[in-house]
Amino acid sequence: MNQYIYELEMKVRDYECDLQGIVNNANYQHYLEHTRHEFLTSVGVSFAALHEQGVDPVVARINMAFKTPLKSGDKFISKLFMKKEGIKYVFYQDIFRKSDNKVVVKSTVETVCVVNGRLSDSELFNNVFAPYLNDR
Repeated sequence: MNQYIYELEMKVRDYECDLQGIVNNANYQHYLEHTRHEFLTSVGVSFAALHEQGVDPVVARINMAFKTPLKSGDKFISKLFMKKEGIKYVFYQDIFRKSDNKVVVKSTVETVCVVNGRLSDSELFNNVFAPYLNDR
């Protein structure tokens, strides 16, 4: 079983749904990104402050598998754990519908750091994320 290090509860808003009455697939990427940003905030890192310091974590690749659709008003829990692979931080993010704990989305998000315009390892992230890295 995955050892999640962070969870965030959210609720589907009407405008996130398409004509079929389910969440449009692009919105799941927003949910995943919001979860990562809130995780950063929870460990004392400001995404905006990083940018001002010349440190820009960016998404290099995303893989999402859609399992169960969400509908307007559904509450859901976005969970994550992470690993470090070379200079990449890989976030394993899963979304669960709160009412029945069904898996909604399983995703892998590979991120890298651009420091002062150059792809680089980030000492800041290495230090901040060290306690949260999952070796599985």
